[in-house]
Amino acid sequence: MTRWLVTLPPALFLVVFFLIPALIMAVASFREPGEFGGLAPLSRESLGLDAYRFIGDDIIYAWILAKSFLVAALTTVICLLLAYPLALLIARSPKRQRDLFVLLVILPFASNFLIRIYAWMMILGPLDLLYSPTAVIIGMVYVHLPFMILPLYTNLEKHDPTLLEAAQDLGAGAWTRFWRVTWPLSLPGVLSGSALVFIPVLGMFAVPELLGGTGDLLIGNLIKEQFLDNRDWPLGATLSLALTAAVLGVSALTAMYSRRTLR
Repeated sequence: MTRWLVTLPPALFLVVFFLIPALIMAVASFREPGEFGGLAPLSRESLGLDAYRFIGDDIIYAWILAKSFLVAALTTVICLLLAYPLALLIARSPKRQRDLFVLLVILPFASNFLIRIYAWMMILGPLDLLYSPTAVIIGMVYVHLPFMILPLYTNLEKHDPTLLEAAQDLGAGAWTRFWRVTWPLSLPGVLSGSALVFIPVLGMFAVPELLGGTGDLLIGNLIKEQFLDNRDWPLGATLSLALTAAVLGVSALTAMYSRRTLR
């Protein structure tokens, strides 16, 4: 009974907010676009694979998906490089300072997301960086950096300091202690933070649209355009399924790597 009480709410959440929308997208991807947008009336003639053929025949969609993966990977790496030393500093600070640092990390969430992005537009404009790939990466890193810091801090805070003391007593230098003790123990936090950054960045469309302009089209922007601008819902649904499959594939590979690494 306890197991059911614990697992049933998240299972229902996933069914209602993930499985059912995914099934709706799957059905929509096999239908024809309506004469004035949306979906054509459901009939045997309105079902087909036109959207899948359209994507398969044009390499630009594969290029945009690959570009989105590259932006997500680069953002994740930069966030990890910036977040790790900061999370380590917070974890090794006194309790009072630690709470203040954590508050400062989550403080940006107190303001509206779009307001923060518009602020970056005002900052990057005079620097002649606005509407460029650099601006997109800066915006992505700024938005998602806390999602990397917090899992790392939660993990690093739990490390037993006596392990480092024992390694030092055995003659290990600072870098050796980090690579042989701290880094392996922090891998769960690294993987959790990387997933929390990589997956949202992969489907993000607001930051590229506001900071990157029309020249930085990512898969999230493309899906948004199909639904809202072109009103080609079958094509948008097909692209959404492709993005979902890519995210699930990355998640599966991460889970496999985690099981092998953390044994």
